[in-house]
Amino acid sequence: MSEEKTNDGIEEYGQSIIKDDEVTIYLISIIGEIEGHECLPSNSKTTKYEHVLPKLAEIEDDKNIDGVLLLINTVGGDVESGLAIAEMVASLSKPTVSLVLGGSHSIGVPLAVSTDYSMIVPSGTMVIHPVRMSGTVIGAPATYDYFKRMQDRIIHFITTHCDATYEKIEELMMNTQMLTKDVGTILVGKEAVEVGLINEIGGIAEAFRKLKEMIRN
Repeated sequence: MSEEKTNDGIEEYGQSIIKDDEVTIYLISIIGEIEGHECLPSNSKTTKYEHVLPKLAEIEDDKNIDGVLLLINTVGGDVESGLAIAEMVASLSKPTVSLVLGGSHSIGVPLAVSTDYSMIVPSGTMVIHPVRMSGTVIGAPATYDYFKRMQDRIIHFITTHCDATYEKIEELMMNTQMLTKDVGTILVGKEAVEVGLINEIGGIAEAFRKLKEMIRN
C-alpha cells in the first residue's frame, strides 16, 4: 500500500497499516461518538460503523494482515452499531488487542473487551451505565421490556469476553452512589483491571508487544 493511501486512511477513518520485518498489524481507532443509522453533526468526532464493518471483513480475508490493534477513546454512542462492531471484532480469527486511552464509555465497554486481550492506560476511564433513551416513551411496559432485553445482551456480551461476572457488571450499571445526576460507575485504570473488565494496565508499547507475541505464537 502506498504512503499516500495509508495517510488517507488515517485522515478519513483513523486506520493505518503498520509493518515491520516480521508482522503486519492493522490499526483501527474508535474515537468520539459511535454513529448509527442517523448522521451526527459534521463538527462532531465520530466513528462510522459503515466504515468499520467492511474494513473488519476485509481484514479477515486479507492473508497479509497478521493482527489488529484497536485504539479506543469514545464517549459511546449508538448501541446497536457499537455492539455490531464489537461482535465483528470478537469473531475475527486473527489476534486482536485493544487499548483504552482517554476513555471507553457506555457501548465502548463491549468494544474494549471484544478483543482477545485488552489494556488500559493508568488514566483511562470506563463508564458503565444502564441503556438510556430520550424523548417521549409510548407504551411504557413494552418499551421497558425492549430496553431490558438490550441491556441483557450488552451485559452478556461483556461477561463472555472478560473475567467480570454478570452480577458485578449489573451492580456497576445500577450504582447510584458515584454519578450524582445519573446511575452507573466510573472505573479508572487499574480499577477496570481489578473488576476483571480489562486484562492489564499498559500503553502503546505494551499493546504492540503483546499483539506481536500473540501473532508469533
